[in-house]
Amino acid sequence: MLRFFKNLLPTRLLALLLLVQALRLPLLLWLGHSLSAAELRLLLLGERLHGGALPYRDLYDGTAPLAAATATLLQAVLPRPVLLYWLLALGLLLAQALRLHTVLNRVGAHPERGYVAALTYLLVGSLSTDLDTLSPLLLGHTFVVFALSALLPTSRAGYDNRRLFRAGFLIGVAALCYLPLALFVGVGLFAVALFAASSFRSALLLLCGFLFPYAVVATFFLYVGALPGFGQFHLEPALRGRSAGLDGLPAAVQLPLLAVPVALLALALLRTGATALGLVFQAKFRQLMLVWLLVAVGVGAAGLGVTPGTLVLVLPPLAYFSQFLWQRARPAWAPEVLLLLTIGVVATLRYRAAVPGLETALHLPAESRFALHPDPALARLQGQRVLVLGPDRRAYLTNQLATPYLDWSLAQADFGHLNEYAALVRVAQQTAANPPVYIIDQQRLMPRLRGLMPGVFGRYKLTETPGVWQAR
Repeated sequence: MLRFFKNLLPTRLLALLLLVQALRLPLLLWLGHSLSAAELRLLLLGERLHGGALPYRDLYDGTAPLAAATATLLQAVLPRPVLLYWLLALGLLLAQALRLHTVLNRVGAHPERGYVAALTYLLVGSLSTDLDTLSPLLLGHTFVVFALSALLPTSRAGYDNRRLFRAGFLIGVAALCYLPLALFVGVGLFAVALFAASSFRSALLLLCGFLFPYAVVATFFLYVGALPGFGQFHLEPALRGRSAGLDGLPAAVQLPLLAVPVALLALALLRTGATALGLVFQAKFRQLMLVWLLVAVGVGAAGLGVTPGTLVLVLPPLAYFSQFLWQRARPAWAPEVLLLLTIGVVATLRYRAAVPGLETALHLPAESRFALHPDPALARLQGQRVLVLGPDRRAYLTNQLATPYLDWSLAQADFGHLNEYAALVRVAQQTAANPPVYIIDQQRLMPRLRGLMPGVFGRYKLTETPGVWQAR
């Protein structure tokens, strides 16, 4: 099989795409695509922004600006576009794999050429259904992969420095999708130190390109009055790591799944260290990918290791270093057996929910166990404007977000300071502007809110369902 993919004929690409779909589609057609907490957040965000709200001014949410804009665009195409989310996630993963494959082959980063890097990228990327989910990290990582080609010199003379601005710009755009991806500026600066003749000037050009997208976005938010919220809801929580990874899989599921690519990467690194490279550029590129790996670990740590799409951070360094793992060895059949074993492990872990008893044997619950399902206690609420006072957003699966309070942790800026007059004014204004029909009180705040703001919350009465209040 490896010999088949160590070739650049178009039939290899077709076979690769068929293999990936054979791994992915049967499970999706059989069990369906369960809605994750991250996707529900994007759906609600897209609905509100498409309805005329502005991020950070009219919503208490820290989703990065370009991820929010993507959700809004998809909402404009189709209401609650879950299918579009899945298609876009698949398209982004394919784009990343094929772009990395093109760059590695074009610059001759490895002595052998072919589709082996793309094969590894897409094969390991099919390990978990977590990458079937559209996430800000997956979206932003696409721009990081596309920035790689601009970080490499175009000739022996060194850089065409104009391309460095483009590389910095793409990394800046990636950070506007998921803020911790800004750490990949470190990869760019290391590339400048490796390849550039004038490192200081080239580094400044890279940094200018990185800061330019943020300057444009900050200027826009300044004119629409959302700049303070941009800092309060997006920059500050992300820099403190307080809101990262809240919508992802638990660490008890995410980390064991990461063990498979990490084990492959460890084997590849051992094989890489024993391989001598003939070209100076190839040796420098290997150093660059080692730094890329370290930065990817840093981005994963910033997301607490459980951010939706964390697996994608491992894929570019794994795809590169795996080329050393799949190269000729003694005995000759060892790489082939390892590849077949990898395919078997990927298929087993991906389909563990479909095999009775396999989850228990592996001590690894399926990702679908953590998908969102409607709360049976709220079954009679359908298509209503709802305010949820608490972190459980399942009520929004079948209802609409009535107020700006999308992220409960960020809403503590108001509901956590009800002894302050300014917080009471904000709560009253935000709730009265578009009054919810139902309030789901998970934190038992309604008695206090009714006493503090009877003009806004006094008209709600408790229903037969505990914790659910209805407007009279």
